[in-house]
Amino acid sequence: MEIKSLLQKPWIYNLGIFLIIASILTWVLSPVVIPFLPLSSKVKAISITSSLVIGEVIFWIGALMVGKEAAKKIRKSFNPKSWKNKIVQKRSDRED
Repeated sequence: MEIKSLLQKPWIYNLGIFLIIASILTWVLSPVVIPFLPLSSKVKAISITSSLVIGEVIFWIGALMVGKEAAKKIRKSFNPKSWKNKIVQKRSDRED
């Protein structure tokens, strides 16, 4: 998405994109960072679980703001399974 077209979108769309990105960061960082904090095991387990639930809720709020198609596209781009398909497709384009 170009910067010019992103600035022309309504502020609610931009907020939705921000929420989706924040939720993905929450999903990735919470299980990596929280285990190394000086907390008891019970608090760590509750913190990880609650941050994952909060991240999912934030994602769906952002998805409502940007629309179903945009949310699906963003989520697919952050899926590591789709990264391999993109690499294979780029290689086949270069060979042609």
